[in-house]
Amino acid sequence: MRMLIAVATIVGLGCGIAALQSPSAAGDKSSKNLAHMVYFKLKDSSPKAADALVDLCNKQLSGHDGTVYYSAGVLASDLKRDVNDRDFDVALHLVFKDSASHEKYQVHPRHEDFIKQGKDNWAKVRVFDAYVSGK
Repeated sequence: MRMLIAVATIVGLGCGIAALQSPSAAGDKSSKNLAHMVYFKLKDSSPKAADALVDLCNKQLSGHDGTVYYSAGVLASDLKRDVNDRDFDVALHLVFKDSASHEKYQVHPRHEDFIKQGKDNWAKVRVFDAYVSGK
């Protein structure tokens, strides 16, 4: 529950997620958007290193076919409520129109290059995938 609150806060449900397609059939995963939320804890967590990872995300991970929402950014250091999960430095949020688009993204050369270029500074990576719909 705590992570759901933090994810909802970070993503900003009114800022892009509302434009998601509605599922055409309840329970049909192929008709739902797939939210792919990734949280990176860095070995070098300096602002310069975090900004460099955001820049790398923007270069390699934005603009993929089937993406309906994209954002990357750093931890909101001023938000320190008990419910805020602060065990990350950079957040990446992608919402794909469907699971097939997500699968194509996973094996895309730009995604693979992103991993190659960034992984040496990753202390921990947490990935949260969910089928979502918006209104």
